[in-house]
Amino acid sequence: MLKAFKSIRPVAELASKVAALPYDVMDSEEARKIVRGNPYSFLHVDKAEIDLDPSVDLYDLKVYEKARDNLKDMIEKGILVKDSKENLYIYKQVMKDHEQIGLVGCVSVDDYINGRIKKHENTRKDKEKDRINHVRYCNANTGPIFLTYRSKEEINIVIQNWIDNNNPVYDFISQDGVKHVVWVIDNNQIIKELINQFTTLDNLYIADGHHRTAAAVEVAKIKREENPSFTGDEEFNYFLGVLFPHDQLYIMDYNRVVKDLNGYSCTQFIEKIKEKFQVEEFKGEGYYKPDRKHSFGMYLDNKWYKLTARDGSFNSDDTVDSLDVSILQNNILEPILGIKDPRTDERIDFIGGVRGIEELEKRVNEGMALAFALYPSTIEDLIKISDEDKIMPPKSTWFEPKLRSGLFIHDLDS
Repeated sequence: MLKAFKSIRPVAELASKVAALPYDVMDSEEARKIVRGNPYSFLHVDKAEIDLDPSVDLYDLKVYEKARDNLKDMIEKGILVKDSKENLYIYKQVMKDHEQIGLVGCVSVDDYINGRIKKHENTRKDKEKDRINHVRYCNANTGPIFLTYRSKEEINIVIQNWIDNNNPVYDFISQDGVKHVVWVIDNNQIIKELINQFTTLDNLYIADGHHRTAAAVEVAKIKREENPSFTGDEEFNYFLGVLFPHDQLYIMDYNRVVKDLNGYSCTQFIEKIKEKFQVEEFKGEGYYKPDRKHSFGMYLDNKWYKLTARDGSFNSDDTVDSLDVSILQNNILEPILGIKDPRTDERIDFIGGVRGIEELEKRVNEGMALAFALYPSTIEDLIKISDEDKIMPPKSTWFEPKLRSGLFIHDLDS
């Protein structure tokens, strides 16, 4: 399930400049602004279109060629260096009063194929193909998959002992105020002990990174066809992950804004949703942020409302149907507002909780029609749904802090 590897990673003095947010949390223009004045940013690899003319299509092969060339250039210039032996790594993140400590290593493609590494999200073929091309051209997993497992005290103790008795190789604070600390576990006995501990776990769960995981698996299948005498030990049979105990993860609300009321007036719309929700105008100061499941905030016509799902608006025995994202989708977004597929409908947008409820007001005041504030899904929801081999609705979870790309790279040939 877990394997040590020779990471390609930044030299210590450049780690803070190399480390970058994941490619999929920003658009190309935002990425261009972020890298201004920073030639070391890993976005030059993960979003290589920023180094091409803006007219170039995101999925043009030139983008993947540029990613490959930029990665090679960073290695040749000594910005990134490959470790000489197979290690595991500890990646600690601190955001305000929240702390999470993950173990960085490689996990098996076959464990994903066989269902031991479980998913909770469907992937889109266009996005999957994009990451397949990226991995193939770079011949590397450049962004780690965010994985979780049911917390096990024996693993926590080994990791904490290493932290207490060894110095980190990286320790910096990123521009968003998140602290990132990395240790290299280079002791073979400790590595073996951790690998053995992970063999006792029934499952790993993908928290974030479904498209990158699917791409890694497809690339492995391609390489197996190209190498029919493969043994299974080759690096391409594994992909890069950071594994966190489930009880350390922090899921924030993932909110919705909608462009129009689908032809309804504000009064008509409120009367319509009263069939499935108790609706109260919020009389408090500022905005209404839900403090429990099945409660929703709604911002409409310069007012905040508290919505409470009525009995019968969802099946409490169904883990997916009873999610707040499902209740909203099944009772308002689809039947009233006509948004059948939130993944592709351009009338809806999604706002991660890290941007605050204020962002919902701002978006509505700037032209959207209404906003919904949701109570966060839980990690227990995610694990239970994954164990049932079910799928959560799109945009159900927003994890913070985000893993940085560029701190660990997995070469598929070494």
